[in-house]
Amino acid sequence: MAEGAHRVDPSLVRPVEPGDADGVRAFISRYWQSSVIVTRAREHDAAELPGFVLEENGQIIGVITLNDERCDCEVVTIDSAEWGRGIGSALLDRAEQWARERGCERLWLVTTNDNLRALYFYQRRGFRIMAVHRDAVMHSREIKPEIPPVADNGIPILDEIELEKPLVDGVHFPI
Repeated sequence: MAEGAHRVDPSLVRPVEPGDADGVRAFISRYWQSSVIVTRAREHDAAELPGFVLEENGQIIGVITLNDERCDCEVVTIDSAEWGRGIGSALLDRAEQWARERGCERLWLVTTNDNLRALYFYQRRGFRIMAVHRDAVMHSREIKPEIPPVADNGIPILDEIELEKPLVDGVHFPI
């Protein structure tokens, strides 16, 4: 955690409201080049999805967006302005609560093979790798060409990794 930085108060996470649309769109676009997100060859406008925000001093410092389909709830995006303050954890905890309230049986998401911090983050929070979709990013680039070929860490962005967290005891989903 950065010197002088403090952990966020999870009780300040609140639902995205209609008046947040421009701020959420701008925040998401900083991390994803636009608010258009492609997961499993499906296009989402993350700024139009339900989700939660965390603000500090009137500025958005974290956003999570979600897609609810049948008994599955997908984390489409999760972004925080700073690492190590509990922003992502607070957002993910609230999303899990939301998914349970909606009767979802699992919370799932897709990240790419280069996103080592995300893989660490999700697995530490009870998510399991369920599938590796080889070369799936090539198909995603057909929908969203601005996805770079190589990440900032030098790893080629090739595969989608699907992770899930069951929300119902004893439920396991096949690959």
